[in-house]
Amino acid sequence: VIVVAQDLTARKQLEAQFLQAQKMEAVGRLAGGVAHDFNNLLTVIMSYCDMLLATVPADDPQRQDLNEIRTAGEAASALSRQLLAFSRQSVIHPRVVELNAVVAASTTLLKRIIGAGIEIDTRLDPGAGRVKADAGQLEQVIMNLVINARDAMPFGGALTIETRRADASEVGTEAMTRAPLEYCMLAVSDTGTGMDAATQARMFEPFFTTKESDKGTGLGLATVYGIVKQYEGHIRVRSAPGEGTTFRLYLPSTAELESAPATAAAAGTAASIDARGGE
Repeated sequence: VIVVAQDLTARKQLEAQFLQAQKMEAVGRLAGGVAHDFNNLLTVIMSYCDMLLATVPADDPQRQDLNEIRTAGEAASALSRQLLAFSRQSVIHPRVVELNAVVAASTTLLKRIIGAGIEIDTRLDPGAGRVKADAGQLEQVIMNLVINARDAMPFGGALTIETRRADASEVGTEAMTRAPLEYCMLAVSDTGTGMDAATQARMFEPFFTTKESDKGTGLGLATVYGIVKQYEGHIRVRSAPGEGTTFRLYLPSTAELESAPATAAAAGTAASIDARGGE
């Protein structure tokens, strides 16, 4: 009797990752198309609202109604930006930044958002490295992950933010088949309720949420996914019910020197170029 066995675990995992990537790509194209059309309608709504506000006296009772329309339009615009980030179609201004500097700059605001009952522990490796990305988008990623962690710990707990350098072998087969070979790793861990397998399978889908209707839009993790993929990065998640959740983000590192912050003149030039189209 001759028995031949072959371990197909890695192959099956790669197939599952590929199918999930295809699924998310299709959803991303749909979300991006909706966001573009939605922005066109918002342009008309907001423009007419601004023209009316310019003609209505400050003491006119209708002015409050117009302000409510404008507030709703601004909220809709933020929603559209999240959809564009998920679909990887948003306009970005990447520059070389220290990952640790972005995390440190966000920490003060994060402490206000987290509130009492949750302890924040930051473990920033001095050798974590630099990435070429839009600093505003990275802050948005950190903010979304921290808010998710906070909501998973309604009775308090511990939140850990960690950075360090990582190589492609840690990321997995998907990263080892192509450059780059070095990454900056950003991890956000909580001691909250955790997620079961069914929730993890859908966690990056737009509008999917396990929260109550007034506590989330279901776009937080979808936005994180879109931004990370926009920079050809990878996301790894470890979670189980009652055991908390850890999100590890791997962004391609760069050896380039840190870019100087954009000047007001440069920002004005960028804005005039963007005016040709692209939201």
